[in-house]
Amino acid sequence: MRRVLATVTLVGSMAVSAVAQAPSPEHWIATWTTAVVARPAALPALAAAPAAPINGVPPPPGPPAPPPITPNNQTLREIVRTSMAGTRARVVFANTYGTAPVAIGGASIALRERDSTIVPASMRKVTVNGSATFLVPPGAVVLSDPVTLTIPALADVAIDAFIPGDLGTGTSPITFHNGANQTSYAATGNHVGETSLQSAAMTRSWFLLSRLEVVTPRRAGAIAAFGDSITDGARSTPDTNNRWPDHLARRLAAQGGGQFAVMNVGIAGNRVLSEGNGLFGGNAGINALARFDRDVLAQPGITHVIVMEGINDVRNPGANGAYATADELIAAYRQMIDRAHEHGLRIYGATLTPCGGDALMTPEGEARRTAINQWIRTGRMFDGVVDFDAVVRDPAAPTKIRAEFDSGDHLHPNDAGYKAMGESIDLALFKPSGS
Repeated sequence: MRRVLATVTLVGSMAVSAVAQAPSPEHWIATWTTAVVARPAALPALAAAPAAPINGVPPPPGPPAPPPITPNNQTLREIVRTSMAGTRARVVFANTYGTAPVAIGGASIALRERDSTIVPASMRKVTVNGSATFLVPPGAVVLSDPVTLTIPALADVAIDAFIPGDLGTGTSPITFHNGANQTSYAATGNHVGETSLQSAAMTRSWFLLSRLEVVTPRRAGAIAAFGDSITDGARSTPDTNNRWPDHLARRLAAQGGGQFAVMNVGIAGNRVLSEGNGLFGGNAGINALARFDRDVLAQPGITHVIVMEGINDVRNPGANGAYATADELIAAYRQMIDRAHEHGLRIYGATLTPCGGDALMTPEGEARRTAINQWIRTGRMFDGVVDFDAVVRDPAAPTKIRAEFDSGDHLHPNDAGYKAMGESIDLALFKPSGS
């Protein structure tokens, strides 16, 4: 009898182990992602698209800046752009920087038709652990339950979240992404899943969202575009999806086969080695080394990463008043490379684009930029090089961006510049899993 019981116990424990270690039958990938920062809750209104000049240069022509919004008893309808198609979807809500839980009184997902109007037949209510109302704990992210919904590549998706409380007061920071260059909407009361939002306010920030995931073929992978405002698409025309990662996503989608998603985890003003103010004085997030695990390594389905970051370290001194040296930045890149390789990722270095004429750029900063680009091209540490500098620089004045690619501040490309960058990337760098 003892031998029988021992055998049953052993078999039972092997079965439990097998269940615990069985791989998920579904392959989830983030078809859309954003990198979040903290916004102090004490500010009087949530950030709208700013109209302030950058270094004295007005923003490029485009739709007027929407008025600010204050989510209190309001439904947020946030518009995101997919990069890869899928047949099932789930939403990841983020309270990364909050010190108090965030209550969500209802949520939904749908394909966007136009403006704040959705395609009614595509609307799906979103739950968490089967509940239509849920909390996002402080410092946490929450994955919704999956919904069955066919989502095309390069489609606009509307994610609704009803916020019954007040995000605009108190001491808990708000988790959001500023400078989204995408108009989203807010309407008073609970309007989750309604076909359109009447009298909705507008904003060009994303709130309480981290990513949208879809189920894809097992061989599919994801590319993280990791950087600062030039990756975030600063000064591109709002609502046109003209960031360089958008153009890369279009090219990959045109290949067919649903092989790669593109995840934009750029933050305006972000630095590799220190914190600082972002575009328009906003929060620029924690330093790149500190956020690399969360914004790159932890992404579902991640296979590749393109790093384009360092120009803000080159142009701006740190909190101690000193500039980061080229050697210090190169050491940081080596850390990212080692950590990416530990996780089986291929990592590519993108050269820093020129910004001669920018108010903060100095001859010493240009020397740092040149040294960094030389190392990226010849150091043979990255798995490949994306030479954005060669794409956008003025052949007659290599320290400056070409006039036809300059948004006007001599630092950020315009739509044409971002398009040239996205179209310059060699798609042969990206191979599906197992190939």
